Amino acid sequence: MAPAGYIPVEADEEYSSTREQSTPETTYADDHDDDDGLEDLEAKEGYELKELDPDARPPQRGVVGGSLDKEAGHDDDEDHEGGGAANGHARRRRASVQSYELYTPDEERRVRRKLDTRLVLFVALLYLMSFLDRSNIGNARLAGLTDDLHLSDDQYQWLLTVFYISYILFEWMTICYQLFPPHIYISCCVFAWGVLAALQAVTTNFAGILVLRALLGIGEAAFVGIPFYLSFFFRQDELAFRIGLFISAAPLATSFASSLAWLIVRFGDQTGIASWRLLLLVEGFPACLIAAWAWRWIPDAPQTARWLTSRERRVATLRMRKESDGDGGVLSEHHGSQSKIPRHKRKFNWREALRTLKDPKAYLTAGMFFCCNVAFSSMPVFLPTIVHSMGYSTLASQGLSAPPFLFAFVAVLITAFLSDRLRSRSVPMIFHTFLAMTGYILLAVAGTFRFGHLVRYLAVFPICAGFFSAVTIVITWTVNNQPSDEGKGTGMAMLNVIGQMGPLLGTRLYPDAEGPYYVKGMSVCAVAMAMVGVLAFTLRMVLRAENARQKSSWREAEEEEGEALVGSRSKSEPFMYLT
Repeated sequence: MAPAGYIPVEADEEYSSTREQSTPETTYADDHDDDDGLEDLEAKEGYELKELDPDARPPQRGVVGGSLDKEAGHDDDEDHEGGGAANGHARRRRASVQSYELYTPDEERRVRRKLDTRLVLFVALLYLMSFLDRSNIGNARLAGLTDDLHLSDDQYQWLLTVFYISYILFEWMTICYQLFPPHIYISCCVFAWGVLAALQAVTTNFAGILVLRALLGIGEAAFVGIPFYLSFFFRQDELAFRIGLFISAAPLATSFASSLAWLIVRFGDQTGIASWRLLLLVEGFPACLIAAWAWRWIPDAPQTARWLTSRERRVATLRMRKESDGDGGVLSEHHGSQSKIPRHKRKFNWREALRTLKDPKAYLTAGMFFCCNVAFSSMPVFLPTIVHSMGYSTLASQGLSAPPFLFAFVAVLITAFLSDRLRSRSVPMIFHTFLAMTGYILLAVAGTFRFGHLVRYLAVFPICAGFFSAVTIVITWTVNNQPSDEGKGTGMAMLNVIGQMGPLLGTRLYPDAEGPYYVKGMSVCAVAMAMVGVLAFTLRMVLRAENARQKSSWREAEEEEGEALVGSRSKSEPFMYLT
């Protein structure tokens, strides 16, 4: 049962002005109702739950269409005598609302909680394993990889670079989330990179591990569209926190990798297997097992989630009805028919994809991601080396690499939550870019003036919190900026193709010759994070101007037509960007 005082009402405010004395109650369709009603509803305008005065009476069960007046004992004359024309219209509106009662706030919270705990945390686990397999090369280096394979510093740099070359070339595969069933696509990606990551443990030369790193980049590139996939289940103003949970797996993976590397280096020699081989095997192979779980666990859409009840699947679908159209408002008749078809079976709208390719907003977010990735790709890989250069032992370096990333994990979650709550993307983005920039400047200055190890180590904390949080926001912002599925998929592909070129620079910022302070690398990262802040402010101004233009056009159209557009089936409110 819904809390007293909540009833579903149309977007129009007319019903809220009509009061009758009664005990409030709310009803909704039972689980066994025909699904055809749901499909018809999705093709029409939506209704929302609204809190009214306790004296307001919701429509009665079983009263539909225009029969309310007749069943209530009113005829046209009585309506006319008591000013009843308006009341009769209001009663008919109530009956219409009764036909489309949807769900209660408690139901929505319950569904959202299940999506968070069953879906978001699971894909975060997958990303944790993905990030673990791509970044553990830094820990393997300290554990003896370069010595056993006789790799030069330049060859080690190529192991990092070749991963990102293949990663960039296959970023277009983000749109595959709309072309194939996600549960099959994601499972195959996870299995592929698990096998490839584990095979690195048996390589005996530079050529072998180079090929495996290139193939690993292809496997992981196919997985990066998860934020686009999450937009199938969460609304625009809910997405940052969920993507934050997903992205926060990266600093968690890095800290976990450092802790696991510490254990393996500490006890690995007793196994008879080289520590770096054991490290790559232990961190890579579990993904193969998780892939089988993903096949059965991951849903293709809200209505196919096996861990939701029939009623919860219906609520999960209904709550997304206004997020699924291309205009950000009421669903069109065409989309209503399309909504009955699984995403991967719908006709791909190439016009929307081309529109996104011409959209300057997509290039601004891609530019931000490029600059973020200069730091995002380099610090996790090189932090153990940087800490080691501060004078700590190999074992201590592995352990001390974990705390900054644990701090970043907490910072990402707090930032994403506040971003959704404040409905703002630019403010937290600019704040964190300033934070990371300050940390890099401090490290550059510390290298120039030879500051102590403690100051340099503490400066890593705001850096990690800053660029991990910035990456979370820019990915969310990209999805938010496109109203259609094709636009979201294309925008994510552009974000990654352009943005992932940043690691080509970032992975070459810390050559051994410039240790132990790496002043040039720290300075480049400081400039990159400053550029992120500038681009974020620019995009904020662009979006504010676009929102003002769309509001103005909508109001002009409303005045010209002489009708209220809110609640109308012919018009919808304009798509509004989160700034």
